[in-house]
Amino acid sequence: MSREQRGPNEKLGTVLALAGISNAGLARRVNDLGAQRGLTLRYDKTSVARWVSKGMVPQGAAPHLIAAAIGQKLGRPVPLHEIGLADADPAPEVGLAFPRDVGQAVRSATELYRLDLAGRRAGSGGIWQSLAGSFAVSAYATPASRWLITPADSSVARETGSMEGSGAPLKVGHSDVQKLREAAEDARRWDSKYGGGDWRSSMVPECLRVEAAPLLLGSYSDEVGRALFGASAELTRLAGWMAFDTGQQEAAQRYYIQALRLARAAADVPLGGYVLASMSLQATYRGFGDEGVDLAQAALERNRGLATARTMSFFRLVEARAHARAGDAQAAGTALKAAEGWLERSREGDNDPTWLGFYGYDRFAADAAECYRDLKLPRQVRRFTEQALSKPTEEFVRSHGLRLVVSAVAELESGNLDAACEQGVRAVEVAGRISSARTAEYVKDLLHRLEPYGDEPRVVELRERARPLLMAMA
Repeated sequence: MSREQRGPNEKLGTVLALAGISNAGLARRVNDLGAQRGLTLRYDKTSVARWVSKGMVPQGAAPHLIAAAIGQKLGRPVPLHEIGLADADPAPEVGLAFPRDVGQAVRSATELYRLDLAGRRAGSGGIWQSLAGSFAVSAYATPASRWLITPADSSVARETGSMEGSGAPLKVGHSDVQKLREAAEDARRWDSKYGGGDWRSSMVPECLRVEAAPLLLGSYSDEVGRALFGASAELTRLAGWMAFDTGQQEAAQRYYIQALRLARAAADVPLGGYVLASMSLQATYRGFGDEGVDLAQAALERNRGLATARTMSFFRLVEARAHARAGDAQAAGTALKAAEGWLERSREGDNDPTWLGFYGYDRFAADAAECYRDLKLPRQVRRFTEQALSKPTEEFVRSHGLRLVVSAVAELESGNLDAACEQGVRAVEVAGRISSARTAEYVKDLLHRLEPYGDEPRVVELRERARPLLMAMA
């Protein structure tokens, strides 16, 4: 179904020419993006010609998919108004802004919280389904540069009248902030143990909408406000991390940008660095190693002399991950050595942030193994995975599953098919206990690497064991 505008859509035609996309090419891209989200679309070059020459506007998710398809080719987000479709739902722009003004920052974050998040669940048709494929690493450029220039706002005190829908003004106190911090701590534990797709993890966006948003729109002193922004930033980063783990890259990107802006309002530079490190890991995971390096180095630059040794170690480790994905073995080795040095300097009594509780030698070893996997050095991978797998797994189940897959890849590249399949079976067993699209993707990659040995009974068995996992995440 389509509705007609007045005259040709010259904006769409201009951007298509700029991107070098033909009518048939755009139709194919839109259909493919729709199929990824469970939608059956049958657009062709004639459909696109109608959009451009007659100003026809496709219904439903199609305008967002058009913007996403063009954005993928241009390597940046494409707002609907740029392609003449601004009268459709403006959701593609929500969450991408990094306002200079604190009041506008509050509005930007709370607007994101209030979106229909039902689309995070497969087949439910919520807003993230419409935004499928709209991740663009270039959207991180402005937030990172503005945070580097000014990592803390001068004042965040806020006075308001009555809270909307209430008869009395909402005065925020430290007890309100503490509840958010406790929610963040609970969410971190659930996420590590059950994955970002577990139903308990999905309560984080609900907490942001129901609990955090009214507080951010309330009245608070500068002191309470800083704490409130910090707690909200932690929860928002967690929402982004969980979306990242479930494969919702477009949602994760928006949460991360808002989390960085809230961290700036909190004047919490290490937390801002942590958000940038999360952005870096996402960029690296998506194959943008160079941009991942930039984001990790931004976190490092502003935290020199501020963050604890353990925090600096983690930032250098994230930098090493990005260098390795970019194929720079020397830079990756230097960053790994620095990360290990910072970790050795850390002490039990250091004032490490609570959000860094997951990080120790086992996590260092696990990420070092992934660096050497990307650099195709299986002997080093095996050495570090042995260290990473030596820790009990009850608290960090997802991490253990990821490490088993990395270990299996190293065994395979070393010519040990039996050991690779053995580790793969263990990884599938762990992955079946959690809800993590990222873990399933690791298993899928392992199976792809095993395709040359597809007729081997051990490989056939592993593939059959993994089938339910991959079908569940499809």
